[in-house]
Amino acid sequence: MHSLKLKFPYAGQRTSAVDYLLLGLGIFALIVCIHQMKSVMEEIAYWESRIARFEQQQQHRKSPRTPIARVTQETQQELKQAAEVLRQINLPWEALFDSLEYAMSKDIALLSVQPNIASRSIRITGEARNLAGLTDFVEAMERETIFENVHLLSYKVKQENPYRPLAFTLTSAWIDLL
Repeated sequence: MHSLKLKFPYAGQRTSAVDYLLLGLGIFALIVCIHQMKSVMEEIAYWESRIARFEQQQQHRKSPRTPIARVTQETQQELKQAAEVLRQINLPWEALFDSLEYAMSKDIALLSVQPNIASRSIRITGEARNLAGLTDFVEAMERETIFENVHLLSYKVKQENPYRPLAFTLTSAWIDLL
């Protein structure tokens, strides 16, 4: 095996002036490159903003201008339909379903939930295993803060089913808690 003769700088070794000069030139070149890159990036941002502004102006010129004052009966009907959809979307669905789930028991199966947005009422049809389960469900709905005036409209024993469930319909009004 041959021994390697490596010369590392050690504490007593002197650094030459050429080394410092090269280090200084390297730092200066780095500063110049960073400054140049910054100025190029600023120029790119300037031109991109101008291009975006010109494209926006061109798009504005191309878009047809319709007078706002002309509202036809068809447009009014579409606006009414859109307002109705917004009212349905803004219904307190989560609170309604949470209250229904809280009031339900294992003896109740809901078949349909029909809200009436205009009268702020809800019509529920379902089946109950027995009359006690149905009355417990109606009482639990009355205790919920979102429902008021809970009324059992009708119930009927299904004779054709061997378990004899009760088919029922009830109605209730809901109130906004907001």
